Amino acid sequence: MIKLIVGLGNPGRQYEKTRHNAGFLFLDGLVSDSGCDWVSESKFDGLLAVIRVAGSKVMLLKPTTFMNRSGQAVGKVARYYGLAPEEILVIHDELDFGAGLVKLKKDGGHAGHNGLRDIIAHLGSKEFYRLRIGIGRPPAGKVVADFVLSNPSKNELNSMSSAFDLARSYLVQMVAGDMSIVMNKLNSG
Repeated sequence: MIKLIVGLGNPGRQYEKTRHNAGFLFLDGLVSDSGCDWVSESKFDGLLAVIRVAGSKVMLLKPTTFMNRSGQAVGKVARYYGLAPEEILVIHDELDFGAGLVKLKKDGGHAGHNGLRDIIAHLGSKEFYRLRIGIGRPPAGKVVADFVLSNPSKNELNSMSSAFDLARSYLVQMVAGDMSIVMNKLNSG
């Protein structure tokens, strides 16, 4: 059962709609749909919201540290609430998938993603779930950091929005812990 959903991104208006903020954008949609608000929790270095999914209370977290220090907030929330890594779902941008593709997996390495690297370090485990939102790769000659920190094109943004909608359609199953069902559906596309 998932008790904490973490969206990865960078704080600040200049990063709001960038590719790297796919996790933040996804969670902002959940908060908007549920009619709740973000609450700043300085003891957790993040913004928290609580939603109900099929009767279960689920915490949402947007770390207010920068991406490469996301684990600091995740670790604090996990320790405070006594959460096991398997009860955490992290939503992040994925360079290895085209814009709009979404896949779910459990454990594994960080594949160069600094937010995941820091979460693994602070949890002391790779055993959390990851919902990976495709953003595509930069064109030849473009620096990866510049690409992920720039705004997607209108077509890419539409594709990402479709990925968010698809992922939201499986939220009840993910929260209930029916991850293998969701993986079969999402990962076969």
